[in-house]
Amino acid sequence: MATPYLDPGPAAREAGPDQQTAVDKALTLLKSLAEHDREIGVSELARRTGLTKSTTFRLLGILQRNDVIERVGSDYRLGPRLSDIGAKVYGPTSLVLRERLLPHLADLYELTHETVHLAVLHDTDIMYVNKIHGHRPARCPSQIGARLPAYCTAVGKALLAFDHDAAEAAIAAGLPARTDHTLSDPGRFRAELRRIRQDGIAFDRQEATPGLVCVAVPIMGPAGRPVAALSVAGSQRRFDPMRFAPALRRVAYEASRAAQRG
Repeated sequence: MATPYLDPGPAAREAGPDQQTAVDKALTLLKSLAEHDREIGVSELARRTGLTKSTTFRLLGILQRNDVIERVGSDYRLGPRLSDIGAKVYGPTSLVLRERLLPHLADLYELTHETVHLAVLHDTDIMYVNKIHGHRPARCPSQIGARLPAYCTAVGKALLAFDHDAAEAAIAAGLPARTDHTLSDPGRFRAELRRIRQDGIAFDRQEATPGLVCVAVPIMGPAGRPVAALSVAGSQRRFDPMRFAPALRRVAYEASRAAQRG
């Protein structure tokens, strides 16, 4: 599991590098590493974070000694210790779901050969607990263990539609537009959730990331409430979400049966 989002806090975000504590700077480095699915060198990390190369190198050494990051040649990436931290933050439920529903995620991938996700609701965010990259990957912000606002993702809307309290909390917190297509109006957003409850299927039409389209369905648990959601994602230029809706519904039905068996 990748690291959850680590935010050093508003004071640190507003302060310049010279005013940040060592902890602030270390968290800034971790955040920068978490935002990319590849190794990054010292010079690039220093440029991205606004830290000096000497400070960046020194803090990377401390983080590496604590297994929070690891070195690959002259570059760095997140380390194994963060998996343990992430597991304790989110508890065992997500890990159990990830293992139990992995065969169904694999089935969905085999039927589509597109990028597929398994996600759970965490407050008003969604957390990706598993992902399989498709043959034709699209620009996609999802990472295993990472969180995104639920209101602008297909998996998030599929879950919020069946959780009134979480949906209203998301609306109360605001629905800032991440793209020109984000549903930011509370009335339109509530109408979208009503449609999802009726149809059982949710869409992200470039609402989280320009050029990215997703289709998702909830996985129902023993109490008839969703415990997770599955999605298929692709580039808006070629991806027709309705093409994959039947396969998604079939796999979600079998995944729901597996989740209900406990």
